[in-house]
Amino acid sequence: MKQADIGLIGLAVMGENLVMNMESKGFTVAVYNRTTEKVDAFLSGRAKGKNVVGCHTLEELKAALKAPRKVMLMVKAGQPVDDYIESLLALLDPGDVIIDGGNSHFPDTIRRTAYVESKGLLYIGTGVSGGEEGALKGPSMMPGGSSAAWPLVKPIFQAICAKVDGDVPCCDWVGENGAGHFVKMVHNGIEYGDMQLICEAYQLMRDVLGMRAKEMSEVFAEWNRGELDSYLIEITRDILAYEDADGSAMVDNILDTAGQKGTGKWTAVAALDEGVPLTLIGEAVFSRCLSAMKDERVAAAKVFGQERQACGGDRQELVEAIRHALYASKIVSYAQGYSLMRAAAKSYGWNLNYGGVALMWRGGCIIRSVFLGKIKEAFDHDPALSNLLLDPYFAETVRACVPAWRKVVSAAVACGVPAPAMSAALSYFDGYTCERLPANLLQAQRDYFGAHTYERVDRPRGEFFHTNWTGEGGDTAASTYNV
Repeated sequence: MKQADIGLIGLAVMGENLVMNMESKGFTVAVYNRTTEKVDAFLSGRAKGKNVVGCHTLEELKAALKAPRKVMLMVKAGQPVDDYIESLLALLDPGDVIIDGGNSHFPDTIRRTAYVESKGLLYIGTGVSGGEEGALKGPSMMPGGSSAAWPLVKPIFQAICAKVDGDVPCCDWVGENGAGHFVKMVHNGIEYGDMQLICEAYQLMRDVLGMRAKEMSEVFAEWNRGELDSYLIEITRDILAYEDADGSAMVDNILDTAGQKGTGKWTAVAALDEGVPLTLIGEAVFSRCLSAMKDERVAAAKVFGQERQACGGDRQELVEAIRHALYASKIVSYAQGYSLMRAAAKSYGWNLNYGGVALMWRGGCIIRSVFLGKIKEAFDHDPALSNLLLDPYFAETVRACVPAWRKVVSAAVACGVPAPAMSAALSYFDGYTCERLPANLLQAQRDYFGAHTYERVDRPRGEFFHTNWTGEGGDTAASTYNV
């Protein structure tokens, strides 16, 4: 029997498509599925006549693989991954590699890397983005874990991933233990933000300007020829142009309740853990939660009504302002996401290549866009860049967008149209660029009720003071200080 270059467990759509992708690039793949009928159906269907080896047991899978063996799990995140790890550890040999290609939470990947390495094997947790089409034609891949495993899988991963800029692979080593899954998580959080911003632009055009779906499709088509050129703008153009069987706009017939799988929430929680103001992505997650409260929203609309003040002005001018607001808000979303990655890298000891991450996202993934090339250029110019807003290109771009941005957010408020992500992005920008925030009063409040101390503007940083505000509290201060 011909021995395979890599094994894959889990023949759902993503798993099948990755197998077909690998085989099309010249690799022989051994496959296994818990429900073995799927293996037989795959071999007699899509994989018929291909270099794919079907296995009905994990023992057969091991025997079918070249050493050192590489086994990729494409199974549901959580306990199923741990269960397969235990089964594989009982079979595989030291130096073999276990790869988790699912949407696992990065703390689980940190734990699993340490555990698998303690058993003498190697572990990779890799984010795979691009959905079913990406898996088949070339995804963005973000591997991290046991660094010794990277040379073993690099030829396969870089062969099957998306390519940009003259065959540059959208896959490179991200970092230690959970770094790959963390970067994939942030990717998904930014995806939440991008989608919410686009939806807000759509609602502003629909509810403030009274534009029809086909008109908006033409706007998105125009935007996709400029700096907003991206996969999500492209598919929005197509969605708005799509008609239902009766000739009505399909988008108008879809219930306004959004689902989510949890990666956006993970990103927001990680930001809270790291103390990073990930406000836009947080609002995007909460907007999905609010959308799910359909019955309550319908009832509330009856109580309060939905009277919206008419917003006058030139339609084309406001559409152009929305474009600027969307672009500026998008920049803030990525700036916040990159700040989170930088904070996590410090916390977990990862050596992340931020320009390289932008390159990995340039193709194959859901947030792919020409915009990411500018991010790579920013970090190529200054690898230690603390915030994208401080890069000359992005600073100049945002500065030029600010008047239109304020106009759009003001119009949304005046007309009663929710724009939480755009508003949060503008508030973050105003806060980040504000030399003196009101946190001095906040610290005085904390010191008043809890003796939490404060620093003074006329004394060196690191010196802490307490005031007996009431004359009754004494001079005892709290023993710890948290910003």
